[in-house]
Amino acid sequence: MSGDVEALIAEIETMDLDSLRENWRRRYGAPPTLRSKPILRHLLAWRVQAEVFGGLASETRKTLARTGAVQAEGRELGVGAHLTRNWKGREVTVTVEESGFRWDDQLFPSLSAAATAIAGSRWNGPRFFGLRDS
Repeated sequence: MSGDVEALIAEIETMDLDSLRENWRRRYGAPPTLRSKPILRHLLAWRVQAEVFGGLASETRKTLARTGAVQAEGRELGVGAHLTRNWKGREVTVTVEESGFRWDDQLFPSLSAAATAIAGSRWNGPRFFGLRDS
């Protein structure tokens, strides 16, 4: 049985995006809307292995349930904190609020959503504001 799983995982590693989606569709129904082959490969491989060997242990599930919702990165700076950056010749400032990040009188649920609005293209918010290197 584990040899079959290993062979299937090896096959998954060679699949293109369309093949990954089709394989997911056959096994589990509608595939995730991801466009990332590496992430979809990992998800599909995990699901296949979980079917054969079992998913997360009940202790792990309980631990994860206790951790609660993931807090948006940047919130740890505290309500009222200002993140400033010079973007295309103008200074932009985002303020951390209780329910999100405010820029230009708009409230965004994440720092990345604010950075994307500022830049006009997809950005990682913590990276955009220099909170992390990569």
